[in-house]
Amino acid sequence: MQTAEIQRRWLDFFGQRGHTVVPSASLIADDPTVMFTIAGMVPFIPYLTGLVPAPYPRATSVQKCIRTLDIEEVGKTTRHGTFFQMNGNFSFGDYFKEQAIAYAWELLTTSERDGGLGFDEKDLWVTVYEDDDEAIDYWRRVAGLPLERIQRLGKEDNYWSTGQPGPAGPCSEIYFDRGPKYGPDGGPAVDDSRYLEIWNLVFMQYLIDDVRSKTEFRIVSELPKKNIDTGMGMERVAFLKQGVENMYEIDQVRPVLDRAAELSGRRYGADHEDDVRMRVIADHVRSSLMLMTDGVTPGNEGRGYILRRLLRRSIRAMRLLGVEEPTFAELFSASRDAMQTAYPEVAREYDRVSRLALGEEETFLRTLSSGTTILDLAVADAKQKGSSGLAGDTAFLLHDTFGFPIDLTLEMAEEAGLSVDRAAFDSLMSEQRARAKADARAKKQSLADLSVYREFRAKGETVFTGYEYLQTESSVLGLIVDGAPVHQATVGQIAEVILGETSLYAESGGQDADAGSIVGDGFDLEVLDVQRPVKGLISHKVQVRAGEVSVGAAATTVVDPAYRHAAAQAHSATHLVHAALRQTLGHEAHQSGSYNKAGYLRLDFGWNQALSLETRSEIEEIANAAIHDDLEVVTRIMPLDEARSMGAMALFGEKYGDTVRMVDIGGPWSRELCAGTHVSSSAQVGLISLTSESSVGSSNRRVEALVGHDAFRELAAERAIVSQLTSTLKTPREQLPDRIAELVAGLKAAEKRIAQFEAQALQSRVPELAASALKSDGITTVIDHLGSVSSGDDIRGLVTAVRSRLGSEPAVVALSGIAGGKPLVIVATNEAARERGIKAGVLAKAAAGALGGGGGGKDDLAQGGGADVSAVPAALDAVRAGLAPV
Repeated sequence: MQTAEIQRRWLDFFGQRGHTVVPSASLIADDPTVMFTIAGMVPFIPYLTGLVPAPYPRATSVQKCIRTLDIEEVGKTTRHGTFFQMNGNFSFGDYFKEQAIAYAWELLTTSERDGGLGFDEKDLWVTVYEDDDEAIDYWRRVAGLPLERIQRLGKEDNYWSTGQPGPAGPCSEIYFDRGPKYGPDGGPAVDDSRYLEIWNLVFMQYLIDDVRSKTEFRIVSELPKKNIDTGMGMERVAFLKQGVENMYEIDQVRPVLDRAAELSGRRYGADHEDDVRMRVIADHVRSSLMLMTDGVTPGNEGRGYILRRLLRRSIRAMRLLGVEEPTFAELFSASRDAMQTAYPEVAREYDRVSRLALGEEETFLRTLSSGTTILDLAVADAKQKGSSGLAGDTAFLLHDTFGFPIDLTLEMAEEAGLSVDRAAFDSLMSEQRARAKADARAKKQSLADLSVYREFRAKGETVFTGYEYLQTESSVLGLIVDGAPVHQATVGQIAEVILGETSLYAESGGQDADAGSIVGDGFDLEVLDVQRPVKGLISHKVQVRAGEVSVGAAATTVVDPAYRHAAAQAHSATHLVHAALRQTLGHEAHQSGSYNKAGYLRLDFGWNQALSLETRSEIEEIANAAIHDDLEVVTRIMPLDEARSMGAMALFGEKYGDTVRMVDIGGPWSRELCAGTHVSSSAQVGLISLTSESSVGSSNRRVEALVGHDAFRELAAERAIVSQLTSTLKTPREQLPDRIAELVAGLKAAEKRIAQFEAQALQSRVPELAASALKSDGITTVIDHLGSVSSGDDIRGLVTAVRSRLGSEPAVVALSGIAGGKPLVIVATNEAARERGIKAGVLAKAAAGALGGGGGGKDDLAQGGGADVSAVPAALDAVRAGLAPV
C-alpha cells in the first residue's frame, strides 16, 4: 500500500465519521519558541488547551512534521527520520476514550478491500497507563483484546502533558508485533524494536499544576471538556504495509536512496556504513525538499541553519560514498517525483526549490575545498610539532565556523595518520548545545504565559476596524501587567490592553504596528506596540500617560493618521517593488520575506547573484512608473482557492485561512494575498528610492528602499552632496564620476610611491642593523625596534635581508615595529641556528605573550603580535631570554 493511499484512507475514514478534514499546516511553526511543527497536534494546541475556542467539534489531518534533535541517529535505526507525517484525529469536548479506541481499532483491522489498513488483530498489542482501568475495559470490550496483549506502564511511558500547568491525561499506545526475528517475546514492555509503536491515543481529561517533572505534578481536577489527540506514524505504518525493513525503504524515500546508490556505484545492503550514508541522504534530501517548499531558505541561524545542516550532511554523505561532484539536481528530482502525489505543491514550487538547493550545494562544495585547505594546514602543523593528533578545538572550529563536518575531519585526519581529540570536540559541542538550550529557555520564559489570554479570547475575536476607520469606540475587556491580569493600570505603568474592537493595526504580514493612542474618560494611553498573541485576539501594549484605566471602561482607539498613511505608502510600495523585480528578473524572483514601516521597506527575494546597478535602476524605474500611472488599488475578500486561481501570490511561510484578502494594484500587474493597509491608488505612494541591495544567504537577496517623504529627503540630501562636490572640485555634475575616479587613482599612485620610499628607507638600514649584531655563546643576534612601519611585510623583508648578511654561523634576527597602531615582532633563523634547536616560532610566541597576543609560525620565520605597544621592550627581552639557555 503506497503512502499516499494510506493518507487517502485515513482522511476518508475520519471525514466520513464527522471529522473536519484540516489540511496540513506549514512546517514553519506559529509558536515563536519552536522553529518547526514537531508533532501532529501542534496546530491544534490552542483548541486542545482551551486558549482558543475550537471551530469544529472533531477534526482530522495528516500533518507534516520536522524533528532534528536526534539528527545524528538518522539512518542508524528504523524510527529516526527528520521529516515525518503524523496522522491525527482530534475531539474537542465531543467523543472521548471509548470512541477513540473504537475508531482506531476499526481503521487498523478493517480489510484493505473494505477501505481499512488490513492489520491482523493477532499482531496488535496495546499499552495503557497503569491506573487507567477504564481504557483496559474499553480495549477488552470494544476491540476484544485479551488481557495478555494489554500491558500497564507508568507515567514515564503512558502519560501526556505539555510539561507545564494545564491539560494532561493518560495515553494508550498501539503496537505491531514484527515477529521473533526482531526480538524476544513479552510485548512492548520487553522490547520496542520487535513491538513497533504505530498509534498513540492521548486522553486529555485532567487539569494539572505544580509541575516538577514529567512524572511529578498535582492533578487539580477533571477537565469540564475532555479532549482526544491521537497520532499514527505514517512512515511506520507505510513500511509495515509495504513489507520493507524501515522507513527509508518506503515509496516516498527509497527512490532517493536508489539514486544515491546509482551515483556512487555502491549497492544498498552490501555494507552497513554505506547503507547508513544512503539513508541519511534519502532522509535529508526529502526533509530539505519539504522545508524549502514551505518557504525555509538556507541560512546561518534559526530554521535556515537547520536546513543548511541537512543539506550539508547530505553532501558530506555523498562524499563519504566517493562522490565529489554535484548530485542535488538528480537527488532532489527523485524526491520531488516521490512526494508530489501526496503534496502537489512540491511540483509547483520545484523550480524555486531546485535553484536554492543547487546554489547551496555549489557554495558548500567550495566551503569543503576551503575547509580542506585549513585542515591540511592543521595536519601539517600537528606533524611538524610531532603530535599524533588534532586538537578538539581545531575540529570544532572547522565544524562551527566553516561548516566542515566532523566525520569528514575524522576521515581526512585518519588518512593523514592522525587522530582527533573527539572527547574535546564532543565537550565543545555539548557546551554549544547547552548554550542553545539555555537561550531557548530564556526566550520561552521571556514570553508571556499565553494562558493569560484564554479568558479574553473566550469572549470572542477582536474586531479590526482599521481598514475603514482610524477611530473606533470600544470597551476594555482586560488589562495585563507583568504577565498577570489586573483590574486597573495607573500613570507610568506599562500594560497590555484587550479591547472588543480596535482600529489599530497589529504587526503582521511584514507590516509594523500602528502608532496612536487609546483614550477614555479620565485616561490617556500611548500605544507602544500592537500584537496578536493568540489567533483572533489583538493586544495593545501601552504606557499610561494620564489618569487611570480600568476593566470595563469605555475606550476609543485613535490611529496616528500621518503614521498610518506613511505605513500604507510603504506597504503598497513593497508590492510595487516586488512586481518590478519579477518583471525585470522573471517569476523565480519570488518574495521570501519583507518588513515595512512608515517611510521604509525591506524585501527579500529568491535570487543567487548580486544585482547590477543597471538592473537596480530598471527596477526602481518600473516601480516609480507604476506610481506615475496612478494605478487603482483594490482589495477584495474571497475564498483562498479563488484567489489562487486568479494568480494571487502568497508569501512562503505565511498562514492563510479559507477566506483571504487579495490586494490588486493595476489589476493583475500586482496581485497578492495581503492583510496589510494600503493606499487607494499607486500615485499616493509618492516616490520610491532604492537605497541598497545585499545578500542574505546563498540564494536570497535583499533590497531596501525609502518611500514617500523619506525618499524625497534622501534624494535631496544626495543632491546637496553632489552640489558641494561640483563646487569644491570645480567640475560639472555630469563629469563628477570621471573627476573623482581620476583623484582616487592619483591618491593610490601617491600612496604606492610613499610606500616604496618607506621600503627603500628601511632597506637602507640593512647594513646598519647587520653591523649592530652581537655574538654570544656562538650565536649571532640582531634584536631591535624599528618604530612605525607601513605593514608587517616591511619588517619581514628587513628581517630576511639582515639574516642573509650574517653568514653561515648560527644567527637569529628579531625586529619589532608598530603597524596600524599594533605591535609586531618577526623572528628569523638561519639553518645553522635551527640545527642548534633554535626555532623562530617558539621565539615569536614568547614575544607575543609579552605583547598580550598570539603568535607562531615555521622554524625559519615566524610572527607574533598583540595590542600593548608599551610592551615592545619586554617582547624583545622575551626573545633574548629564549636564546639564553641555548
